[in-house]
Amino acid sequence: MQICIQTVDMAKKKPLDAKREYARILYLNGASAKSAAETAGVTQATLGKWVKDGGWKALRAASNITRPELVNKLLLGINKILDDVNESNNPADLAGLADKLSKFASVIEKLDKKANVVDVIEVFMAFSKWLQYRMTIDQAITPELIKAITKYQDLYISEQLTQHQ
Repeated sequence: MQICIQTVDMAKKKPLDAKREYARILYLNGASAKSAAETAGVTQATLGKWVKDGGWKALRAASNITRPELVNKLLLGINKILDDVNESNNPADLAGLADKLSKFASVIEKLDKKANVVDVIEVFMAFSKWLQYRMTIDQAITPELIKAITKYQDLYISEQLTQHQ
């Protein structure tokens, strides 16, 4: 008798897991919490719990920062340092300028070395958005398929990151 109950519980859990994964994909790709909840077929309270428990806000923030944005911020930082040194006319500031610029250049160089992984992430995000759209017109694309694709994309990115370290 317990086996039947356990099977029923697992059957109930699988659709919820699929909804959670689908909601995660929607949310991480920029959908509002309300939209992700409605599309995945769950309440906003449920989605809010998943966002909190899964740390989805941090993941979403990290996935939305692109390499060009990071490089642009670094270049703005360099520009501010140069402006500050030019305005101060302090020899100590000028002496430290080379070290600061060297550190910025090192960070930019590291970003360039990781460019392939960053580009892959950007492509995977665009592909996920396309799948979401395509799912509305193609019944062959299911939350289970998207979950499987996401699993292998995450695995690929993890392997690429460990190879570059």
